[in-house]
Amino acid sequence: MELNHMTEKTPPKTIAETGRLLLRELTADDFPALCRALQDEDVTRVYGRTFTDREIRFWLEGQFRSYREEGFGTWAVVLKESGEMIGHAGIFISQHGDEEIHEIGYLFEKACWGKGYATEAAVACRKVAFDVLGLEKVYSIIRTDNMASRAVARKNGMRITETVYRLTMGKAIPHYVYCVVNPERKAE
Repeated sequence: MELNHMTEKTPPKTIAETGRLLLRELTADDFPALCRALQDEDVTRVYGRTFTDREIRFWLEGQFRSYREEGFGTWAVVLKESGEMIGHAGIFISQHGDEEIHEIGYLFEKACWGKGYATEAAVACRKVAFDVLGLEKVYSIIRTDNMASRAVARKNGMRITETVYRLTMGKAIPHYVYCVVNPERKAE
């Protein structure tokens, strides 16, 4: 599988900027940084496994397709100071019961945990969802034992709306469904 979304002459599209971070479209050159995160057992604990090179390439191609077809997806999170990619965050369509929802997700290299980057990126994603895409609401579905991600969701203005069970490596694992409604669309 060839990763051919971007050429050297086409800079990746910037999606959002925060005080410390730049969120931009992923490129084929981001593959090594994705592997650092997605092949670290501590980082991928919530998935119950790490990911192969082939799975990561397939996922990356899916992001390129999402940019073309949906106009959004998961984006590289880059430190503005150094230009280093430290993780990814974005908006994706997820199946929740009988409906498709827009979910905010994020994942960062372990060395970057506890520094507020996930909150900064998640808030930027919420702003894109509401201010650029005009979405009515966004969700984050988080394992009940993932205290760090739960804190990020709360800081992103989200509240628990329900508990669901999702299969992870053949086991039904409890997850909280967090949601925040676009304040501009509440009156509609």
